[in-house]
Amino acid sequence: MSNLVDQLIVEIDRGLKFSASNTQECKRPYPAETTAEVPLTEIEKNYSAGLMRVNHAGEVCAQALYRGQSLTTELNDTRDQMKQAADEELDHLAWCSKRLEELGADTSILNPLWYVMSFSIGILTGLTGDKRSLGFVEETEKQVVRHLDKHLDELSDKDIKTKAVLEQIRADEDSHALRAKEAGASELPEEIKAGMSWIAKIMTSTSYYI
Repeated sequence: MSNLVDQLIVEIDRGLKFSASNTQECKRPYPAETTAEVPLTEIEKNYSAGLMRVNHAGEVCAQALYRGQSLTTELNDTRDQMKQAADEELDHLAWCSKRLEELGADTSILNPLWYVMSFSIGILTGLTGDKRSLGFVEETEKQVVRHLDKHLDELSDKDIKTKAVLEQIRADEDSHALRAKEAGASELPEEIKAGMSWIAKIMTSTSYYI
């Protein structure tokens, strides 16, 4: 019991760091490092910043979800997969932060709330069993990929730096979904999928502005 409490304290500390900080370290190179910045209109820049604020908030949620699941999954292999996915999401968090900085914008002030909410969902999901937990990962990543496709379509064609970042993130998220499926993910009921989509809409609609 004391070990679980210690782990929760560590995760709360990590959550505050990840959700409240505007900068993060990354292990992999920034995807837009060598991409030239093309001048954007104020409207284009503000729109890109809003979308990247949403994506950053989404990465905060993903980080929390995976770390919450890693505390309550049954099998070591599943736990290791969750932690690996969480580590890879840290790169996404760093890339989104950097692009927001380049656009002269801040991250969402609601990120701590999203972290706590997603971490709690992750803990509860992990308790439902490894196959259901992996199914939750697969469905989450599928929804994220669709969400990123929409952003890539809506961004100004001139904003090639943001597109470079989102394209790499999309490839990683697609890979996470595939790995979860290969590890034995079970299909989630349509009601749960709809609920996940509804929660995501609340997060995206608010994080775009604040």
